[in-house]
Amino acid sequence: MTIVGCASMSAMGEMSMPGGWTLSMAWMPMPGQTWLGSAAAFLGMWVVMMVAMMLPSVLPRWWRYRLAMAAAGTARLARLTALLGAGYFFVWAVWGVAVFALGSALSAMAMQQPALARAVPSAAAIVMLIAGVLQFTAWKAHQLACCREAPSHDDYQWPADTIAAWRDGLRHGLRCSYCCGGLTVVLLVIGAMDLRAMAIVAAAITAERLAPAGDRVARLIGAVIVGAGLARLALAAGLA
Repeated sequence: MTIVGCASMSAMGEMSMPGGWTLSMAWMPMPGQTWLGSAAAFLGMWVVMMVAMMLPSVLPRWWRYRLAMAAAGTARLARLTALLGAGYFFVWAVWGVAVFALGSALSAMAMQQPALARAVPSAAAIVMLIAGVLQFTAWKAHQLACCREAPSHDDYQWPADTIAAWRDGLRHGLRCSYCCGGLTVVLLVIGAMDLRAMAIVAAAITAERLAPAGDRVARLIGAVIVGAGLARLALAAGLA
């Protein structure tokens, strides 16, 4: 792997970059590792991260799905519920592939172009601002309402067989990824593999999904993100 002269590797697998930020080597192949191996390692970490982050907010919905199947006299409840979950996390895995492709491309560009690397802190702050503002939009409110509402009999494909459970999981995963898109971007900006960042974003997702006044919680989270984005932008501009 080629490292530009203005960057240095730390023992924690991070590279200091022009502009005063660090690049996680999760985006790049380690010595002796192929790009395919790097992508597989990232995808494995991404899926584990998504499982840990999303389960608290989706388990109540899946439990209601299981109860609906039981009320309908459906057999193989455990298997169908597992397929629902597999379809759901398959969607997040596909997003993980796209995230790695974009992140590795941007990382390679930043390593080769110091001027671009110096612009990263400001760009990251602007991305956070956009994600924060998104929390106040009608689009976000609609997506959140779809995720918060109790699923009815019509929300699932009947009879509940293997294919139907898989498709229901895919549909739920897509809806959930739309709703959590802004918060997921915030996680990527502040540190995709940072356990503290994961815990904070997971708590935010769970709160806006399960709290009694989820729409207000979403706006409060948006205000916090906007504030953090402004602070980052001021820091990047040398004003703080």
